[in-house]
Amino acid sequence: METLLYILGILVMLVGLGLSIGLHEVGHLVPAKLFGVRVGQYMIGFGPRLWSKRFGETEYGFKALPIGGFISMSGMYPPSKETGAAKGMFRSLVQDARSANDETITAGEEARSFYRLPVWKRVIVMLGGPLMNLILGILIFTILASGIGLSQGTTTIASVSECVLPAGSTQTECAADDPAAPAAEAGILPGDVLVSIDGTPISTFADASAIIRESPGETLSVVVDRDGGQETLDLTPVAAERQAVDAAGAPVFDGEGAPVMQEVGYAGFGAQVAFVQQPIGTGTELAMQQTGAVASMIVTLPVRLWDVGVALFTDAERDPNGPLSVVGVGRLAGEVAATDAPVLNRMVVLLNLLGALNIALFVFNMIPLLPLDGGHIVVALWDGVRRAWAKLTGRPAPAPVDATRLVPLTVVVAVILIGMGALLLIADLFDPVSLLG
Repeated sequence: METLLYILGILVMLVGLGLSIGLHEVGHLVPAKLFGVRVGQYMIGFGPRLWSKRFGETEYGFKALPIGGFISMSGMYPPSKETGAAKGMFRSLVQDARSANDETITAGEEARSFYRLPVWKRVIVMLGGPLMNLILGILIFTILASGIGLSQGTTTIASVSECVLPAGSTQTECAADDPAAPAAEAGILPGDVLVSIDGTPISTFADASAIIRESPGETLSVVVDRDGGQETLDLTPVAAERQAVDAAGAPVFDGEGAPVMQEVGYAGFGAQVAFVQQPIGTGTELAMQQTGAVASMIVTLPVRLWDVGVALFTDAERDPNGPLSVVGVGRLAGEVAATDAPVLNRMVVLLNLLGALNIALFVFNMIPLLPLDGGHIVVALWDGVRRAWAKLTGRPAPAPVDATRLVPLTVVVAVILIGMGALLLIADLFDPVSLLG
């Protein structure tokens, strides 16, 4: 059964990835057709063709390697003017790119070429794909946060400690000389629902925790709902050394990765954990946080890839928050699906993975280098700057930017991307990241 669930998790992620890639290309396809550009192909995947069918002037289909997709637009670049054989490897690459580009321009339909669009339309066409992934990411995180809810402590008490144990203690039972926990002394019971503390209404467990941590040695008036009636109890948190948390409630670590400890108020009760629905804007906030995290990862990508390589060939531990290949994401999805957890919990993790994947596709494609969408956007903007400058200085409009001259750089970027993908693929096969440790 676990094997079947593992395979199901991988299939779910592959389908989600396929839909994300497909909709990314739709983000390019729709504005291109609206602006009159001739689109010859819409393909999901690369390599050998598995299936295709022509509707009108566009061939739609699937290819064998589900690692991306593309649409083939007429005249991405201006037609070439050079004739004859090119000399030198780079000149040959440029000429091959020009020849391939020329083949997309249909005789009599030159006006429907992409390069002839106004700059703003070219930017919209190229921005459409990444924006589609951003929208999908926001939608998925909104479903998670506002539809299903975020897992967090509620105002319902789940457990009450009998005594106060030192931070980091492995002790499982209270000794005779261990001090009683303040919550037990106050008479707080499992099942009680926190209503207010010291006159402050409590809507989340984080609210209660923040007040208690700031009040060591102070007697607080705690109102709880018990069996339909309200009771007022006196709670005096004791001073205890616990790990510091930031404003978001996340544990704080120092520069060497060690937990930062501080003296705070401690009561000794825990909350029931449940999925709590959040305001509708929370999904967008989560997507923006993920965008920042992915952008930060890309900035430090060379170092992270080096660490992946070191972990692959040594006994070093691989960073669980490092980059992954499609295989790595699929393995995580399978692992999640096969875990012994409620179905809703597993579905939440899978949706989180899919949302993060779409945000990664958005950020990665916005890198301003060809052949990525961000590179095409930069080319279009540079063309606009040149035209604006010519108009401002009273000069004739310059010829459209011939981005085929950048083919050598594009090849270098492509080789780097292929190398990066190969390293991550091998690492995910032989030294995979596991959510279970």
